Amino acid sequence: MAYDKELAAAIKAASLAARLCRKVQKALLQSDVRSKHGRNKSPVTVADYGSQALVSFVLQQEFPGEFSLVAEEDSIDLRKDGGGEIVERITKLVNESLTSDGSYGVSLSSEDVLKAIDSGKSEGGSQGRHWVLDPIDGTKGFVRGDQYAVALALLDRGNVVLGVLACPNLPLTSISVAHPHSPNNEVGCLFFAEVGRGTYMQLLDGSSTVKVQVSAVENPEEASFFESYESAHSMHDLSSLIAQKLGVKAAPIRMDSQVKYGALSRGDGAIYLRFPRNGYREKIWDHAAGSIVVTAGGVVTDAAGKQLDFSKGKYLDLDTGIIVSNQKLMPLLFDAVRASLAEKAKPQP
Repeated sequence: MAYDKELAAAIKAASLAARLCRKVQKALLQSDVRSKHGRNKSPVTVADYGSQALVSFVLQQEFPGEFSLVAEEDSIDLRKDGGGEIVERITKLVNESLTSDGSYGVSLSSEDVLKAIDSGKSEGGSQGRHWVLDPIDGTKGFVRGDQYAVALALLDRGNVVLGVLACPNLPLTSISVAHPHSPNNEVGCLFFAEVGRGTYMQLLDGSSTVKVQVSAVENPEEASFFESYESAHSMHDLSSLIAQKLGVKAAPIRMDSQVKYGALSRGDGAIYLRFPRNGYREKIWDHAAGSIVVTAGGVVTDAAGKQLDFSKGKYLDLDTGIIVSNQKLMPLLFDAVRASLAEKAKPQP
């Protein structure tokens, strides 16, 4: 089954959202950044909300019938006393984005925007179709001025059938430890994949589409690996031990967000390791889009070698962590992961 119409809508929605995010990041105000309700107090910005509202609105316009969106944000904090000013700013940003696109000829009210944000409350699951969105994956990186992604995927009966990663700050040329930034300052990539049809990369403005594939490197000594910038999202000491046992000589490339999946999909590195601290539960919006863009020659599993299961709702039930590589390197990587986990589990003298 082809998902051409869905993919075109996803690319349009993610591109619009990425342009909104880029605009906000260039002139980020302290008042644009807030702490979420709940225990972890993670940051959320006007761009997170604006991105989610835009994607939700565009998808509902393109598919006005049955619509289900599993997304990270909600309007709880925005509806509290004192939230009016920030809601006005988000509404202005969303309407400016829609006007610049010119497809829909509407102006949304603040309540329209809040409702669009809250349409992301679906729980997902194994039945029917569900869009899965992280409006800004890597908000801490976004706030720092570093890497982030707008990550949008479509689940059909629990399977990821398409994914789009808009990466406004990713250089067009290959990144590495030695050259993490593009020498000619050209940045802004969009990756997209549809099940069985390969992965493509284009400029964020929609031009220069090329087919991409993960690195075919077979010798671990020639491989490099990605891991999370934030140590809370991945245990750097464990990744280092795995790389050592595998024989990887290059230093890790640390980046925020699913941009790592995008960079891996075009061969910038050969391995991605993600081992969160105990108690952390992975959400489907943090991996759905990324997991399909690396499937052109790549493999994504948990530490036990099981495929990621997106059919159980908002969370992924994983064994320990997530590992990504090409098919040739994967058996060696499994061995190194198992040995490293066993070593870390031994009681210290």
